[in-house]
Amino acid sequence: MKQPTFFLPHGGGPCFFMDPTDPQHPHSDAMWQPMQDYLAGLIADLPERPKAILLISGHWEAPVFTVHDGAQPPLLFDYFGFPPHTYQLRWDAPGGPQLADRVVGLLEQAGLAAGRESERGWDHGVFIPMKVALPAADIPLAQLSLRSDLDPAAHIALGRALAPLREEGVLIVGSGMSFHNLRVRGAAATMPAQQWDDALHDAVTDPDSDRRAARVAAWADLPHARFAHPREEHLLPLMVALGAAGGDIATRDHRSIVLGWVVSGYRFG
Repeated sequence: MKQPTFFLPHGGGPCFFMDPTDPQHPHSDAMWQPMQDYLAGLIADLPERPKAILLISGHWEAPVFTVHDGAQPPLLFDYFGFPPHTYQLRWDAPGGPQLADRVVGLLEQAGLAAGRESERGWDHGVFIPMKVALPAADIPLAQLSLRSDLDPAAHIALGRALAPLREEGVLIVGSGMSFHNLRVRGAAATMPAQQWDDALHDAVTDPDSDRRAARVAAWADLPHARFAHPREEHLLPLMVALGAAGGDIATRDHRSIVLGWVVSGYRFG
């Protein structure tokens, strides 16, 4: 059965694993709970259990699209200033070396340069949302990088190249944030974030797939685009999910307000 594709919000740092009673850190606030609940129901809502997961995180960039082909990747604790226990989290899912082979083959077939890597750990854009979505850690996962030129059209093309995986039982997940400006918080962020989110939603849910791809690739022309994303690495996983979706319609299956930011998640198919 054909799997959908997703663009998921992965929260802030280890936000889902903080002490909710700790007043010293904003990531401990209960406002993250709706996002956590959404992620927790992700696998159960699929048409069938995936054979593997291919995840593209906003926290890994490489000169060419690069897939991690290790059999048991470690965790990369690439967040800073959090309590000691958040650096002892575990998520021991197996890697996906066979999936990595398939990914490289699909990219080369599409004329996209592809790299391999086996030493880098899974960053928090992988293990934080996946620890919520798949606490048993019992589905193989391969991580795929962004390309460091951050070209939207190239990331949509990447998604299109990966689309056959959906028929093979692979769940393609883009992990980022629809709003990602760490310099603004609170009420000052909410109105422009809302206007940005409305415009992005209108583009992502355009029923014409070609027009949708063009509108989302031109994301920087939307209202408050650079306010929402001073740098677009957290938005590009959406491009991959959209490209892999083909003609499948997008639905917004999550929306919440955290730290004054309006944050959405999307499912295609």
